[in-house]
Amino acid sequence: MTARVLPQHRVALVGRLRSFGDAVALTWAGRSGMQTLSYAGLAARVDVRRSALGTTPRLVVLEAGNDVESVVTLLAALTGGHPVVLAAPGGSAGLVEAWDPDVVACGAEIESRREGSAHALHPDLALMLSTSGSTGSPKLVRLSTANLDCNAGQIADALGLRPDDVAATTLPLQYCYGLSVLLSALSVGAGVLLTDLSVVDTCFWSAFEESGGSILAGVPYTFDLLDAAGFASMSLPRLRLLTQAGGRMDPAAVRRWVALGEERGFDLLVMYGQTEATARMATLPTHLAADHPSSIGVAVRGGRFSLASVEGAPVGVGELVFEGGNVMMGYASSAADLARGAEVSSLHTGDLARFTADGLVEIVGRRSRFAKVCGLRIDLDRVEADLTRGGRTAYVMDGGDRLLVAVTEDSGRVDVAAVRREVGERYAVPRAAVVVTDVGEVPRTASGKVDRPALAALVDAFGEGTCPTPGRLLARSGEDSAGAPALDGARTDKGSEAVRALYAELLDRPDATLDDSFVTLRGDSLSYVEASVRLEGLLGTLPESWHVRPVRELAAEVGPVEEATSRSTGAAAKGRWGRFGRWGRWRSLETSVLLRGVAIAVIVLTHAGVLDVRGGAHVLLAVAGFAFARFQLSASARTERVAHALESATRIAVPAMVWLGVLFLVDERYSPWNPVLLTSIGGSNVHPQWRYWFVEAVVHILVGVTALLAVPTLDRLERARPFAVPLGLALVALLFRYGVIDVGSHHVNGRPAVVLWLFALGWAMARTRVTWHRWLLTAYVLVVVPGFFSDPVRDATLAGGLLVLLWVRSVRVPAFVVPVVVPVASASLFIYLVQWEVMGRVGYSPLGAAVAILTGWIAWRGASPVIEPVARRVGAAATRVLTRSGSTLS
Repeated sequence: MTARVLPQHRVALVGRLRSFGDAVALTWAGRSGMQTLSYAGLAARVDVRRSALGTTPRLVVLEAGNDVESVVTLLAALTGGHPVVLAAPGGSAGLVEAWDPDVVACGAEIESRREGSAHALHPDLALMLSTSGSTGSPKLVRLSTANLDCNAGQIADALGLRPDDVAATTLPLQYCYGLSVLLSALSVGAGVLLTDLSVVDTCFWSAFEESGGSILAGVPYTFDLLDAAGFASMSLPRLRLLTQAGGRMDPAAVRRWVALGEERGFDLLVMYGQTEATARMATLPTHLAADHPSSIGVAVRGGRFSLASVEGAPVGVGELVFEGGNVMMGYASSAADLARGAEVSSLHTGDLARFTADGLVEIVGRRSRFAKVCGLRIDLDRVEADLTRGGRTAYVMDGGDRLLVAVTEDSGRVDVAAVRREVGERYAVPRAAVVVTDVGEVPRTASGKVDRPALAALVDAFGEGTCPTPGRLLARSGEDSAGAPALDGARTDKGSEAVRALYAELLDRPDATLDDSFVTLRGDSLSYVEASVRLEGLLGTLPESWHVRPVRELAAEVGPVEEATSRSTGAAAKGRWGRFGRWGRWRSLETSVLLRGVAIAVIVLTHAGVLDVRGGAHVLLAVAGFAFARFQLSASARTERVAHALESATRIAVPAMVWLGVLFLVDERYSPWNPVLLTSIGGSNVHPQWRYWFVEAVVHILVGVTALLAVPTLDRLERARPFAVPLGLALVALLFRYGVIDVGSHHVNGRPAVVLWLFALGWAMARTRVTWHRWLLTAYVLVVVPGFFSDPVRDATLAGGLLVLLWVRSVRVPAFVVPVVVPVASASLFIYLVQWEVMGRVGYSPLGAAVAILTGWIAWRGASPVIEPVARRVGAAATRVLTRSGSTLS
């Protein structure tokens, strides 16, 4: 090829880098800590790299990671007039073979394959991206310098980007959405945090906070990961904006994130785009999101939407068409297309849409055979073609956030795990987002065509594995062959079933469904210990909000179904103790679980005379309040909250009352007030009668607080001010703590009113959302705890336990600790009840303590199946009473 003079056309935003001077452009984590590069420094490095690329325009394939050198090479190519094809790190081989580039680059490493160019390159051509993020389509989108400048400005305008902003690269640069985060920030002199860490990695958040991060971008899957990372409880003082694109987010999730943003001080901006429009075409501002969560909003500045008629579409619905300066030049299917100029002025998106009465755009369906999964645009026909070979036939459907793959094979049974693995690896889709079913026989319409809606219903209903023939399914569902079988709720995905079965066993709820959560199944603090540990064994990482998430959502966290199944079945084969096993030497335990196990062990060992560490029972009162907020107050309706709380109180009160009733009959030291848990009201100053003050206090407080929240006004107040209400209760309770209101002269620190502040404090700890909440509670602890016991050591033990509960959400422990701590924590109530009688007979010694703990565990295992039906009846009775009295859902 004849060399030509380097064109004057270049991406304007790159040419402005030096104008931002010493402002920080890029931040990244280096070996010696966080490192930065100024705009002036970046411009200088870009100039050097541009010289290395030469003055003759050449086609560059760049493996672009989220790192400094990749950014420098990209910007150098863009400003130097070298069209760039972006590839994932290590993913350039196919592109090199298909496009024969002149230069192959990986970060700073530049491999020049020829001096000039083997291609005729249009002077406006700047960038080429896969239409599906390198996940299934051979076509590339041709983007011009004007496209990049236009959309960078549009996005900066829509987000209100400022020079003091810092945006994190939460998405890969070869993905148009991730690239737009970089270019839009650089266009206004804002900072960019370069990282390839996942948002579930604590190191990501350390870097985000240290760099002054203010903007996070994500696809719907990113927001699931944010939930898993405990985002709601993080302190991110500079965060001002979350942006979401790359696929439709569930409207309920949009509302939830908007509400969280209102509480925490950040905005959620829902966006819509395609690679063919450089990145994004529409935004839904935060102030409209809560009322219009299904909308994509309005066109970006300089853009315009219209609807093209579609045959058979409902009135008012058409194919969404976009016009604007960010619309691509066109597609490239071969090297000959690289010389072509702009051929597209309006972009037919392939999405079916309508305009709302407010002028907003709402997507109602998809016209083309593409799907967006985890932000990746997948060419379904391409996937089908790749999977169909050698007697195998595959049909791939859009399952919203999943790929639904139906497979048949002439030779018989399909290896669905292998197909699932192949799709995940070839198209860079998380395996949890791929559902493969061996359908055996394909359903067809009356005309003989494949009935794709019915086929999608089969895959969605039966998940991983082999489903019965369509004929049997249709016979069971009562529908004819023209319709899809009614199989909602019949899905047998192994990951979902593993979680559902775990709940069914632990909570004695064989009726558990995929739409239930730990809370809706009325799990509480006495059952969540084992549930949390065993779920962590399935999920690998336990989301902070796991207890309120439906089985379907939790199952999405399991990962490969075959892996989840091996975990659960392998553990079952090892028996109860084996369930706590885990690959590797370390496990994560929730702090509240660890505190329960350690506290009850310390209590018993102290009573046995082995240790002298007092204050553990009072720490457990705060843990009880913490659990109350997490479980009893997670229900959506007031009647459910009250019923759930009373069930929990019953699970504590019934075994205590039965045990104390027996003691009253055989031991004259106990009074009639003990079995009815009213020692604090009518009991005398006889020490054995006060041994069980903790159980009595928890029951009294649970019932009292539940009675208050049964009042509609107070229930609404707690929902509106979830942190302020328990904090206010903790302050009011100080009237009893400091004796302003007298409650008795003996065993004062064991009376329910006097220890109410501890329960309320734990409740408030569970409701903290920002750092200043925690610092406020820290101050409360440091002021209120000293002098509570008139024993500095005991006060320090209590304060230490409270602060650990407040600041540490989980603890990494050696794996062998888990099968010791979890059973002890689960059986803590029963261990507390039996300890004195057991040690009184075996001896107050290490042996006596060990026997007491073992006896309590045996009692817990034996009594739980008997107590559970009683607790449910109490909850059902409470629901009936509240309903009959005219209670309404809050």
